[in-house]
Amino acid sequence: MSRSLDVPLFVFLAVLWGLSFPAISIGLEHLPPLLFAAVRYDIAAVLLLAYAATQVDGWVPTRRNDLAAVAGGGVFLIGGNGLLFLAQQTVPSGVAAIIQGLVPIITALWAVMLLGERLSPLGAVGAAIGFFGVALVIQPDPSNLLAGDTLGRLLVVGQVCSIALGGVLIQRAGPTIERGALVGWSMAIGSIVLHAASLAAGEFPSPSLVVPTAVGALVYLGVFATAIAFLIYFRILEEHGAFEAALVGYAVPIVATIAGVVFLEESISTVTVAGFGLVVVGFVVLKRRAIANAVGISIGIGSP
Repeated sequence: MSRSLDVPLFVFLAVLWGLSFPAISIGLEHLPPLLFAAVRYDIAAVLLLAYAATQVDGWVPTRRNDLAAVAGGGVFLIGGNGLLFLAQQTVPSGVAAIIQGLVPIITALWAVMLLGERLSPLGAVGAAIGFFGVALVIQPDPSNLLAGDTLGRLLVVGQVCSIALGGVLIQRAGPTIERGALVGWSMAIGSIVLHAASLAAGEFPSPSLVVPTAVGALVYLGVFATAIAFLIYFRILEEHGAFEAALVGYAVPIVATIAGVVFLEESISTVTVAGFGLVVVGFVVLKRRAIANAVGISIGIGSP
């Protein structure tokens, strides 16, 4: 892929993922949240595994490290997204997308605990700034965490912690299977987890599953925002590195917020925007070394 294609792919991926948040909000008007999430990953798993079966040699995981990666990815990276669907019953799509900015920060903290990576004092400051930014977005009431949509926003934080953990567990397992197959199998495991949680919560299929709006939301999320988006993401990741791929996460809230305002008449407060700004600042401080390397600047500060 030539460098001239970087920006279009980057923007296209940000749009695909950004529109997924209002799509979830729209689908939740007709579908129970955990079942909605499960069917989304059913669709994506079938498509990605079909792709892997026809394009990849050795697409079925058999080695212990590959099985461990699929299990960690399925339970936490995919299964944890059920919390987002629960949360978006009350949380505006733009706010949910903004909180996703914590993913690189929490991933760094999980890596310290599980991979033995080092977090410098300045890196810790960056993480603290990011958490303070999310605190502004959530604005919790310590005396009543169930007030308003505070619980929903905390569920999004829980989802972020889960998917970050899943990513680190995959890294620790050191899988050798091709990424598309790895994600496809992880989605298959994750959808099973979500179906089990859906049944435990008393959710059952209903005629609303065939309402055109619900079908449209499922098709968009399963095909475009998941299967196609992940293939694009891995192309960016493999050819340009984790830093450029991570930057997509900071364009997604912009798309999600604009879409939420235009299509769902949502509103985003100034405090929420300021919180997002602090999350970005925290990311820059935490990942200053990667940023410096990306722009070709040499700095003398230790890496996080």
